Amino acid sequence: MSVDQPYHHGSLRQVLLASAENTLEREGADGLSLRRLAREAGVSHAAPSKHFRDRRALMDALAESGFHRLTGALAEAVADARPDARARFAALADAYVGFASAHPALLALMYGTKHAPGAPERLTAAGRESMDLTVRIVTEAQEAGDIGPGDPDRIALVAFATFHGIATLAAGDMLDGAPVDEVVRAASDLFWGGLART
Repeated sequence: MSVDQPYHHGSLRQVLLASAENTLEREGADGLSLRRLAREAGVSHAAPSKHFRDRRALMDALAESGFHRLTGALAEAVADARPDARARFAALADAYVGFASAHPALLALMYGTKHAPGAPERLTAAGRESMDLTVRIVTEAQEAGDIGPGDPDRIALVAFATFHGIATLAAGDMLDGAPVDEVVRAASDLFWGGLART
């Protein structure tokens, strides 16, 4: 492809992000380079600077995009679940671990970038979306009397930590042969049992 061709009909930003994610999953963050991405996209080495001022901005944008996709996957799973709180919670857990298992390098970049000093507000806001969804599910379950009282933010954080941990172990092949879906189901049942009213 000639470097003089148009920027993929205005979609160069998306092309660069997709290529960056592929590189990230294959080689890790050290493999990310704006010059390399430009070469792979078939554009001039200066073209990516119209969208990302530097490598850090590329990584921020990649993390932000990942958080939006994660929240979308969680929201879709919850919307497709049965309307009872326990089913919605289980769907949320399955969707989180599914996304995390499918995109381990991206997930690591997402959280590492979000918590880096000077992370842009757009990124941190995107990072809060999935947690806000979890808090909303917890709050609605409490209001319906399905689970007991407690700080919904803390409950949501512990839930996230639980399922993020499972996904991390699964990605590192450290579940000692246990199928990841069975571990998620067991954790979800145990977690729910601790929350449910008796």
